[in-house]
Amino acid sequence: MSSATNQSRYQVRFDWGVAGANAIAPGAHIVVWVDALPDGSVDPLAIEHDGAIVTGSTGSRAAVAQWVLDRQVELGDRAFVAVVAAGTPEGRFSVEDLVAAGAVIDALADVGLDFTSPEAAAAAGAFAGLRNAGSHVLTASVSGQELLEASGPAALDAAREAAAGAGFDVLREFSRP
Repeated sequence: MSSATNQSRYQVRFDWGVAGANAIAPGAHIVVWVDALPDGSVDPLAIEHDGAIVTGSTGSRAAVAQWVLDRQVELGDRAFVAVVAAGTPEGRFSVEDLVAAGAVIDALADVGLDFTSPEAAAAAGAFAGLRNAGSHVLTASVSGQELLEASGPAALDAAREAAAGAGFDVLREFSRP
């Protein structure tokens, strides 16, 4: 299914939340779900997608990009990737998710997956502009301040540590078509 909405002509796509994921996932081999302050309120497995689903963060950007590149080698052709910023549980904008998604997109470009949609390029630009302020963005953002108020500094410190970590989860494996 090809349409302007699903950014199908681009190898790397970008959108927000489950609805955005469902818009850009058709034709993608891999969905990268980016949630800088995960609270468990949105299940990325609710995305209507039969391909791989992995998590991504600022800290795991290089590892995720390498994993995607390895899947592209297995595929023997271009791997199409839908990068999705989780946003807030209410579907609102979340600057920390934008920056983290941009970090993943930037890392994908570093390994050669650089045919990006304008939406993906804008997210990568946000990361480039805020690259040295990632921790501050996480703690100073609306979502970060809400987490601080609701759960205290320890929860915010744990979220910051998790976002900086190099690990990521494969929620659904890649399968060769």
